[in-house]
Amino acid sequence: MANECIVYSCKFLFYLILEHVMERKALFITFEGPEGAGKSTQIKLLKEYLESLGRQVLVTREPGGTPLAEDFRNIVKHYQGEEPLFPATELLLFEAARTQHTNYVIAPALKSGTIVLCDRFADSTEAYQGAGRSLDMDFLLKLNNFAMAGCKPDLTLLFDLPIEVGMERARARVAHIADHNDRLEAEKMDFHQRVRDSFLAIARREPERVKVLDATQSIEELFAEVKGLVNNALS
Repeated sequence: MANECIVYSCKFLFYLILEHVMERKALFITFEGPEGAGKSTQIKLLKEYLESLGRQVLVTREPGGTPLAEDFRNIVKHYQGEEPLFPATELLLFEAARTQHTNYVIAPALKSGTIVLCDRFADSTEAYQGAGRSLDMDFLLKLNNFAMAGCKPDLTLLFDLPIEVGMERARARVAHIADHNDRLEAEKMDFHQRVRDSFLAIARREPERVKVLDATQSIEELFAEVKGLVNNALS
């Protein structure tokens, strides 16, 4: 009887410790995809779901995520000056913003056990600046690794859909905004096709990390898949 009590106590303690470890497991989850893929809605739903489980969740974005990085975001997204913003300058601004973001926000959050949900990260730079702008990919990947400061995503959810569908959604989303100007959204369709193709190539290269989801599904269907993938990552 005494032995049974000891065994039971040890099992109880083991599961208690395991539950604590599971609850504190930090995860870095990034959301990627071409324009109009519906990432923001899924991030909001996932944040609410994870918080219902008692988890600490940080939602952030790129470019941006810190006051200084948001200044860089405003330049790369909305600059309209007479002086041209060269593709190489755009790339370096993205990487500078990421350096601030990873060191000031993401790394400390992960260290504290917080789950970080990030709307775009390094894969977007590879897709938009590497493939879209046709910049030197080897150099770009080295910059990405430097700016990430060791903060590699545990899971990347890639929301994929045809370019025509995504661009129609993106235009509808901002139709009510006067003087809306987004340099990247305004690019031609062949640019956006290169971006989509690059995202899918990344997924083929890193299938364990990058999970492709059909973003033409309903919000509910899509979130069911998101929740399943995140639950697997937590377990």
